[in-house]
Amino acid sequence: MKKENAEFHAETRSSRRESNPPTSAFSAPPREKKAGWETKTIGDVCDVLDHKRKPITKRDREPGEYPYYGATGVLDHVAGYLFDEPLVLVGEDGAKWASGENTAFAVEGKIWVNNHAHVLRPHRTVVLDNWLIYHLNHSDLIEFVSGLTVPKLNQGCLREIPIPVPPLAEQQRIVGLLDEAFEGLATAKANAEKNLQNARALFESHLQSVFTQRGEGWVEKRLADVADFKNGLNFTRQSNGQTLRMVGVGDFQERSVVPIETLQSVTIDGKLSDDYLIRRDDILTVRSNGSKDLVGRCMLVPDVDGMTSFSGFIIRIRFDTRALSPRFLLHYMKSSATRDRLTRDGGGANISNINQAKLSELLVSLPSFKQQEEIADCLDALREESQRLARLYSRKLAALEALKKSLLHQAFSGAL
Repeated sequence: MKKENAEFHAETRSSRRESNPPTSAFSAPPREKKAGWETKTIGDVCDVLDHKRKPITKRDREPGEYPYYGATGVLDHVAGYLFDEPLVLVGEDGAKWASGENTAFAVEGKIWVNNHAHVLRPHRTVVLDNWLIYHLNHSDLIEFVSGLTVPKLNQGCLREIPIPVPPLAEQQRIVGLLDEAFEGLATAKANAEKNLQNARALFESHLQSVFTQRGEGWVEKRLADVADFKNGLNFTRQSNGQTLRMVGVGDFQERSVVPIETLQSVTIDGKLSDDYLIRRDDILTVRSNGSKDLVGRCMLVPDVDGMTSFSGFIIRIRFDTRALSPRFLLHYMKSSATRDRLTRDGGGANISNINQAKLSELLVSLPSFKQQEEIADCLDALREESQRLARLYSRKLAALEALKKSLLHQAFSGAL
């Protein structure tokens, strides 16, 4: 039965490749083959040394000087070794290959390799190690992954993977170009990521300074002294009553304002009581969620047209908007210092939460209403600028990734 299944999968993969040639981030449309370029398989250009690899249980490993490799790199250092030559290791985890997290990398010297990494010895008169690694790490190899419960890139499928093979001098030239280009791209990406972090940190830093360096005339009050609270509605799929729009935890994300127009409609038990309706300038906060990162997130309610409520994992904060600026309070509630105070020591092992008691005891420092509005205007403008910069650097990161794919496309289609 196992043999029949293996033959079936092999025939299926073969027929798929005939009708749908493999595609990848750098697959080129059909074109005339460049002089000297051939298409071979991994099995044609490499010796597969998997029969020599061997796992050691963590309990039985003897500490030593030799690297112990798995699918993604060094896992430990042990007393013995299996290989002592330049090799290419290829991760066996099919789930990673299916999601594009390809893992092929070069190793050398005395090493041990466990059963989660294939061991390749390239025929170096035919293919360069780095040419092979670039190709494997940037190809879409989903059709070579087998197994539903535990997807794997098994040895048989690995051998079948096609690889373009130009002359060695051409491989060397292209690998050199890719090395140089990728080094520059890595530097540009690191700079863009740092600038993105700085853009996000800029607003948070200013936010903290506003609420920690209080001006003259500021007064400190408990949140319960200026606001009241309401837990949201609980309902199930079996609820059979009124249908209305509902704010859920999933609507928060990184938002500051409730996305009224995109809210889901749900059915509740019976008819909604008026005290569960949200209205303009209410603030909603996540009180309970499996992810600590979501707990304490806040949104301001804009104009509401129609009956709209909020789920049981949310608390509504309502206050006199003539004495307390909604935008000022929102900024205060969204500051990392406030969220830290609210979520500290919250919940059990699998769920985090805040409650009305914690909200009640939260201390809020308040200037005059006019100053609250002026501070809110300033923070709104700074938030918009920091978000603009974050969008700019996010687009730059996307452009760098697109450029990388374009270079690989050109490299392995013979256009570089």
